[in-house]
Amino acid sequence: MSTEIKGSCLCGKVTYKVTEAFEQFHFCHCTRCQKATGTAHAAILFTKPEALTWLSGEELIKQFKLADAQFFAKSFCSECGSTVPKIIRDGQMLMVPAGSLDESPEIEPQDHIFWKDRACWYDASLEAPRFEEYPS
Repeated sequence: MSTEIKGSCLCGKVTYKVTEAFEQFHFCHCTRCQKATGTAHAAILFTKPEALTWLSGEELIKQFKLADAQFFAKSFCSECGSTVPKIIRDGQMLMVPAGSLDESPEIEPQDHIFWKDRACWYDASLEAPRFEEYPS
C-alpha cells in the first residue's frame, strides 16, 4: 500500500485517509452483515486505529450499536447512509468497508468468514451471467 489511501461516502461529504497497510481483508457472510449491507456479505479491511484521519464530514457520522453483539456496530454517513470506517468496540482495530475506498487497498480478500450463514442464493450467483453495465 502507498503511504496513504483515501476513501469517502457516496455523497462525498465524509472523507478520510488511512496511513497504514491493511492487515486483514475478509468477506463476512454473517446475517448481521447481510442485514447491515443489504447484500450477500460485507467486504471489510482491518488495520490499526491510529491509521485513520478524518478529512471532512466527521460530524455527519452516526453509529448504530447492536446491543447484544460484542463487536458489531455500523457507522454511516447521516446524509447518504453509506457505511464508513469505525473503530471496533475493544478499540484495538479499525474496520474499513472496502467499497468506501477511492483506490485499491493493495490487498486481496483472504477468506470468507461466517460461511455457514451465507445467503441461500449466494452460490448460484457465482455462475450468473456478467455484464459491463445494466443488461438490455
